[in-house]
Amino acid sequence: MKNATVRTVREEDADAFLDMCLQLDEESDFLMLEPGERPADVEYTLDRIRQVLVRSNQTILVAEHPEDGLVGYVAAYGGDHRRSQHCARLVTAVKQAYTGRGLGTILFMELERWARKNGIHRLELTVMLHNRRAVELYKKTGFKVEGIREHSMFLHDEYVNEYYMAKLL
Repeated sequence: MKNATVRTVREEDADAFLDMCLQLDEESDFLMLEPGERPADVEYTLDRIRQVLVRSNQTILVAEHPEDGLVGYVAAYGGDHRRSQHCARLVTAVKQAYTGRGLGTILFMELERWARKNGIHRLELTVMLHNRRAVELYKKTGFKVEGIREHSMFLHDEYVNEYYMAKLL
């Protein structure tokens, strides 16, 4: 996507990162948190960013647009124990106005570059089966379906299944 840059989140991004996440919670039914469920506290967000930045097997990459600020992200949370430090669980979202413009692909390419540089061998994520656009993106970037998590989410008074997907580097 033209004009957007991808970089590692910084502590001074806490306000903007929180604002973006709150907007994403409002825009999408595909994320874990519902509107109003996320702590709307900049200090809490700053603390979470700091916790990620001090670990070599974790990162948050943000997509920044010169006029609109932060418009998307992908976060990788590495395992806590020696036996799982090579694995990273991913969370990603892009603001609605920026979907379908290649930003997700760029975020995942940059994340893979970061992962290889930092000794991450396995990337994993979950995605609701009906989130076709995301499933396409993940498959296009090399993720494979490893299984289905039945009734793992509850959305609009219905249980929803998720794919469990992973990519080995």
